Amino acid sequence: MKRTTSRPEDAHQAALLRLLRDGGRSRAELADVVDLSRSKLNVELDRLVELGLAEQDGLAASRGGRRSSRVRLSPMTRFAGIDIGATSIDVAVTNGELEVLGHLSEECDIREGPAVVLDQALNLVGRLRQDGVFTELNGVGIGLPGPVSFAEGVPVVPPIMPGWDRYPVRETISQELGCLAMVDNDVNIMALGELHAGLARHVEDFLLVKIGTGIGCGIVVDGKIYRGVSGSAGDIGHIRVDDLGPVCACGNSGCLEAYFGGAALAREAAAVARSGGSPYLAERLAATGVVTAQDVAAAAAQGDAGAIGLIRDGGRRVGQVLASLVSFFNPGLVIIGGGVARLGHILLAEIRSVVYRRSLPLATGNLPIVLSEMGETAGVIGAVRLISDHVYSA
Repeated sequence: MKRTTSRPEDAHQAALLRLLRDGGRSRAELADVVDLSRSKLNVELDRLVELGLAEQDGLAASRGGRRSSRVRLSPMTRFAGIDIGATSIDVAVTNGELEVLGHLSEECDIREGPAVVLDQALNLVGRLRQDGVFTELNGVGIGLPGPVSFAEGVPVVPPIMPGWDRYPVRETISQELGCLAMVDNDVNIMALGELHAGLARHVEDFLLVKIGTGIGCGIVVDGKIYRGVSGSAGDIGHIRVDDLGPVCACGNSGCLEAYFGGAALAREAAAVARSGGSPYLAERLAATGVVTAQDVAAAAAQGDAGAIGLIRDGGRRVGQVLASLVSFFNPGLVIIGGGVARLGHILLAEIRSVVYRRSLPLATGNLPIVLSEMGETAGVIGAVRLISDHVYSA
């Protein structure tokens, strides 16, 4: 694929591109929100058109004088988002305004290693290319379900990703697709997705808690992801909640993830089924040999006491950790997402109860704790937001 190299030449052009990412505007409207003279603004916009990053888009409605011309991002701009989870891959391609033009997903097994999984992801991108969604890409964002060195674009000792340690994911994807690439952990890109198109669109400081195969937290401060010094900020799944708890995938005992990650929930659900504590789960275990988080959700929806108990116990432990985070960080919003979060309002009610009871009243007085409404699109939208932020920078 041909490499697209056009980038803004200065901070003014980058700021204009980020404004246009939210939709085309007239030159007069842009002049209202940028700190540039009208002549300097027109010079920068004309240069963006010359670079192929933007184009003229007719005339705007009159504001009492001469009609101003409209400008929009180039309709040829294309970004790809690749959201790799422990058990699935989602791939989407968007235009410059991050509107999804094509979206595909498949089951995967992260334990098969980087060569197999990345090849599967690239095949999905290739299918979207064959479908005519794009001919070349301006950039690709990738999310991985483990700790990532953001500066290097590599996973670092990821507990549930054997064979991935320091694998050159960013370099591999960039070379294969012929464009810029950025890599972050899956929770951070979900938080970016919520910031761009979800419940956090108008919130500058919030937490996104993902409960899936693993548990993590995306931290957004002043509208930007906070990653910490080395990129490991928000790894709350490995906060210890019980010194004598079960062994976690990270090798320690009693981690939150060892109690309520996807594998832990399946383990506990099977135990409840075998003990006779849940007729529904016992039936599923007998029929399929396994029980899943989806089975627990279905059982709870039918009023199964054993399943409801599992959800409440997990929600209580998540709430305990989250209460400490809320008192420390004082966010304006907490969003709960991920596959296990589809357990729904029983889980949400338990988390809310613990957080509101245990956190400082000043921190929780106006704090919404809500379930994500983006479903499977939060990750891919966040991934394209990540790479577009990079491309639309000087």
